[in-house]
Amino acid sequence: MAAVVHKLLHHGHGHGHHSSSDAPTSSHDRQNSDMERALENEKRGLAHWEDHKRPLSPGEVCANPEDKPVGYSSNVFTQDTFELVKTLGTGTFARVWLVRFKNPKLEERDQVFALKILRKVDVIRLKQVEHVRNERNVLASVAGHPFITTMIASFQDHDSLYMLLDYCPGGEVFSYLRRARRFNEPTSQFYAAEIVLILEYLHEREGVAYRDLKPENILIDAEGHLKLVDFGFAKKVENRETYTLCGTPEYLAPEVIRNTGHGTAVDWWAFGILVYEFLVGQPPFWDQNPMKIYEQIVEGRVRFPSAMSPDARDLISGLCTVDTSKRLGNIKGGAGAVKSHAWFRNIDWEALYNRKVNGPIVPHLRGPADTRNFDEYEPEPENREVYSQEMSEKWGEFFKDF
Repeated sequence: MAAVVHKLLHHGHGHGHHSSSDAPTSSHDRQNSDMERALENEKRGLAHWEDHKRPLSPGEVCANPEDKPVGYSSNVFTQDTFELVKTLGTGTFARVWLVRFKNPKLEERDQVFALKILRKVDVIRLKQVEHVRNERNVLASVAGHPFITTMIASFQDHDSLYMLLDYCPGGEVFSYLRRARRFNEPTSQFYAAEIVLILEYLHEREGVAYRDLKPENILIDAEGHLKLVDFGFAKKVENRETYTLCGTPEYLAPEVIRNTGHGTAVDWWAFGILVYEFLVGQPPFWDQNPMKIYEQIVEGRVRFPSAMSPDARDLISGLCTVDTSKRLGNIKGGAGAVKSHAWFRNIDWEALYNRKVNGPIVPHLRGPADTRNFDEYEPEPENREVYSQEMSEKWGEFFKDF
């Protein structure tokens, strides 16, 4: 449990069941009551975080996860702590649930979270062990950033790995973009600016390449701000090159397709594609056949609609530059050069980081647990492969810091 939360909590106010003084307590009872007390403490720390949810400054976000109120590894939470309400999303080896505490107290009734459950068997079978560890570690290191999904805590049991995340009831930016066909310039600038702050933090503070920037991975929270989710491809690259082919065809940078080694610059390319898609309604490179998309990307000729403003064209051209040594965001000045671009001249970066600027689209919600912005999903399949003792002996070590 994070040290900060310990400081916030008054110990000794646990709600463990104390036995009457004359009845001897068994060690089992004592253990149970200790666990209950620890759980109450952890829940109280969480309530405190929820009440004061303010953006941590970049320096605070950078702190060791064990010293932050969020992003820690919990040995108190279990799946049994939570009631699974509804599936919010599924992937090849994970399912995300809307959850709340089981038997909530009055003050916990409105507290809901997203719980990402990853089955160890599937993670191993699909060779995702490294990706999952990267995801957990990156989320722990960035927890508390105003525009990145907050991993509150991670934990595990014999079969599964869990990440408890804040719930973004607005759903994907993608669905709003599809409904609106395209965003106007002020809306596009607002969302783009929040993404610049995310990339600046990931690249310059953490040395992390996100590698999967696209509208489907950007959610809208209750106040209309963005939250970047799904860090499965994120990787701490610092100044090294990496070679894994990953991402979504329309958003891949030329150096990923050419497999010449890539770093954080891939995110600035994808960011250019994203700004184009916000303003136009579709990405600049598109074809039914992915190979044709790749050819267009490597050639790197962006065609702009005549209605697009000169500043927007200039920004996108600077970002979607095939030569990484000339790519905006990757040249001298880094993210600062992007922030000082004319297209962002109306952005107050300080106010934006502190969430003092209102989001252009604020979702209509019936309450904290509203799920109307998420699709319906099939129930989980029955009779799934079991995580055996043999697997546990071979792989347990890889998950130990979860």
